[in-house]
Amino acid sequence: MKLPLSFSGGIALLLIGSLAGDVVATKLDPSRDLVRQKSRGRKNQMRSLVGRSNQHITHQSRPYTNEYASPCQITPPQEIKAPKENVWYGLTDDETADVAKWLFGRPELNLTTTENAGEWDNTIALIELHRPNKSEAIPYLDGSGPAPTRHAHVRLNNRATTDPYFADILVGPLPVSNATTWEPLEFPYTRKTQGQVRNVEPDGETVYSEWLFKISASIADITLDLWNGTALGLENDTLDIWGIDPLWQDDGRIIRWDMFWNMADDEFDSETLLPLGLYLKSDVTGRDPSQWKLLGWMYNDIFYETTEEFRKAYWSPGFVKLKPNVDGAWAHTEQRGPVPPQDRKQPPVMIAPDGARYSVDAERKYVTWMDFSFYIAFNRDTGLSLFDIKYKGQRVLYELGLQEALAHYAANDPVQSSVAYLDSYYGFGPYAFELLKGYDCPSYASYLNTSFYKDEETHTHVDSLCLFEFDADYPMARHSTSEFVSVTKNVYFTLRSVSTIGNYDYMFSYNFHMDGTIGVEVRASGYIQSAYYANNQDFGYQIHDSLSGSMHDHVLNFKADFDILGPNNTIELVSVVPVTKQFSWSGNKTRNTMQLGRSFIHSEDEARLNWGFNGQTQLHVVNQDKPNKFGEPRGYRILPSAGTAHLTVLNSSNLVHAAHWAEYDVQVTRQHDFEPTSAHPYNSQDIHNPPVDFSTFFNGESLNQTDLVVWLNLGMHHVPHTGDLPNTVFTTAHSGVAFTPLNYLPGDPSRETVNMVRVDYSDGAATAVRTFGQSNETCSVVLQPVENELWSYQGDVVVRKFPYDPNDPFYETDSDA
Repeated sequence: MKLPLSFSGGIALLLIGSLAGDVVATKLDPSRDLVRQKSRGRKNQMRSLVGRSNQHITHQSRPYTNEYASPCQITPPQEIKAPKENVWYGLTDDETADVAKWLFGRPELNLTTTENAGEWDNTIALIELHRPNKSEAIPYLDGSGPAPTRHAHVRLNNRATTDPYFADILVGPLPVSNATTWEPLEFPYTRKTQGQVRNVEPDGETVYSEWLFKISASIADITLDLWNGTALGLENDTLDIWGIDPLWQDDGRIIRWDMFWNMADDEFDSETLLPLGLYLKSDVTGRDPSQWKLLGWMYNDIFYETTEEFRKAYWSPGFVKLKPNVDGAWAHTEQRGPVPPQDRKQPPVMIAPDGARYSVDAERKYVTWMDFSFYIAFNRDTGLSLFDIKYKGQRVLYELGLQEALAHYAANDPVQSSVAYLDSYYGFGPYAFELLKGYDCPSYASYLNTSFYKDEETHTHVDSLCLFEFDADYPMARHSTSEFVSVTKNVYFTLRSVSTIGNYDYMFSYNFHMDGTIGVEVRASGYIQSAYYANNQDFGYQIHDSLSGSMHDHVLNFKADFDILGPNNTIELVSVVPVTKQFSWSGNKTRNTMQLGRSFIHSEDEARLNWGFNGQTQLHVVNQDKPNKFGEPRGYRILPSAGTAHLTVLNSSNLVHAAHWAEYDVQVTRQHDFEPTSAHPYNSQDIHNPPVDFSTFFNGESLNQTDLVVWLNLGMHHVPHTGDLPNTVFTTAHSGVAFTPLNYLPGDPSRETVNMVRVDYSDGAATAVRTFGQSNETCSVVLQPVENELWSYQGDVVVRKFPYDPNDPFYETDSDA
């Protein structure tokens, strides 16, 4: 099912253009768009400029009207055709359906449809495009090779065995034909086990129905006494039980730590703010619940080895009963409290008077803006990524995208201390929901859809990617003299998605700037996962009655495969270092000063780095074979643009070898087709021997003028405080990195924009305004509150893939569109 790119334009009543007033303007030279006027005394000092006009505007207190202004042309992006097919984006609906049908026809796979499957059946967990190797894609992109052969990446959940496992397989070539076969997908992973990794939690329903709820029932008298509630798996339960991720996997045993939580009272998703401070430990090794063992309880930092021991202590005189965390308005995201002064007035809005100034091939997911172009890709594990990013016709990055996101917690209790979420296990793609127009993105943004496979269905999230230009709240460049002032607007372009993984909302923004800079930003919001306050003072602040903020590190790993003026690049380090130096002109005395220290990273043995003290070391990706006319290697600088973070914990007990990518700020490897990702979504299932052990990438290979991949970590060290209630805010939970041209171009390319102005002045009045050719049309925009558009919010569009009927693709689904 093909859903088109959409465009939204509802914004506030506004008039763009010029006011005649008492200003007399004469255009002297159309080719230079120069406007001059006579001095009118001190009143001219109150006049200001509007970027879309080449005339002066006087701010006046009377209402602003212009009956002659025609409506602005709110136009969608120009439709274009990509120069090549998007070989990374995804399978078509027909391809997905054909692969599903073909798989169910393979008796050796012993597959059951998800809706009919139990815990002892094999099912299809994923069908999506297997992205081509770079060595195949580049010849196609650059015109010397054929399009890469298409294959499907399939992930099977094989549970019809006492030793359940996930299996990655490769199906192809596509389209499905007599030549189509399947084979284990092994080469992209460091662990060579036929693409298989064990499933340590194959029996999710049984764990609750036959284990946790029965254990909870055995202490129902205690939970009723403590919290007036139970967790029995019934509709009227008021308590919940859940715990650590990943499970403990030491000494051949699978160990759970679970915790009791109060349930939210209503639709607000506030349960992660309601821990109750009672923990249970159990051994759930194997698939036979009769062999599982309860290993103990913990309450108020006291461990009890048996239920009997805990019960005896609880009903003894003097036992300290801790207060619960209870849901309430404090945990809800609705408006509450006194409204700030004048807050009920319409807030400022951005507008796009001429509509979109970028172009899109919606089918091939190809975008151009100014001198940039790129292809969009999207998958289940990591969501949004970009390929073949070009600037001024030259490829800068072959690939840029998220690899994994880690939230590693620490606390005094065994649950928060053992939590280290690797979020690709849950997947960023399925949780990239439709964006709220005017809130997640400006009202005038345009949108693309994303799709993912789940349970023999393709789900489409409508309007889940947004594209827009934005005029920053500061100029790109300016300069004042005693005779003139010149300022350049800072207009940039953004591609954005938001994925909500459990309690956290992650906003990903890829930004493109007029000076050639490419930026990546991550912001986090949503509910924190909290800890019970008792005995946790070394790990967090007490932030509510019985609540502690649970300290944690967010670390998000990105792959940046640079191709600066060709595939062969080098990493240069340029440091600002203090020196004591004697110069030819300083006589016999030395001078305390500073100078540049320049060096190159020669091999992978030197290529795991942290940002230096005081920001004194710059990291450059350069092409030594392509110097500029002054002999300096051309390249891009990698610059932290907002706080970054790598994992604080050393040799994590929770992760072992599952997330070595999180240990440094920047890591550089030689590009190989067999090292396409730094992580695997099921690394958490075998932390001692994961499918991808990133540390094995570093084996001493030369990094001198070769194809490089830079692996970057963004993130935050988060110690929640009262301001994180009810939700963490995007303003502070923010991390970013920028790639900015370095000796790459003859000068600043932002000089090419006409969205700049120069004002000459003399004797206290402007004498000339130079506007360089930007549009001076006058137009009006009608106010339509953006909230009205939110009634069109759709959520999922679902198309069944097996059994598949092209004449009834919504058969037995929740969609009827």
